[in-house]
Amino acid sequence: MLSKKTKYGLKALTYIARSKGDLPVPVGEIAESENIPQKFLESILLTLRKSGVLGSKKGKHGGYYLRQEPTEIKMTDVMRVLEGPIAMVPCVSLNFYEKCDDCPDEEKCSVNKLMIQVRDNTLQVFRNTTLADLSGK
Repeated sequence: MLSKKTKYGLKALTYIARSKGDLPVPVGEIAESENIPQKFLESILLTLRKSGVLGSKKGKHGGYYLRQEPTEIKMTDVMRVLEGPIAMVPCVSLNFYEKCDDCPDEEKCSVNKLMIQVRDNTLQVFRNTTLADLSGK
């Protein structure tokens, strides 16, 4: 299941991408428009800022803005920042590999084989989808 953190993060990024003009988008505006608890959203946006996806500006006309064009923001990057590893089990993770404690031989493991297919297909979707695809920009 997709976490609320990731769901809200995707909704917020889409909202920012759709916003008109070059001004940063205030957190309160995003929270109200997308029905996201503001404190939770602030935490999510801070995570996205620390990862380099978003920039922020303080003050009267402050808020968050995209650091790249929506066409340059791949869902693989966003999902890894918000959700963590894309693989469902650690033994098939490309970036966070760990051997499973209960598996004596990955080569013969049916779960491993299935999860490699799931990972590869999921990665294909995320790699071929950008924020522009979600936001219509």
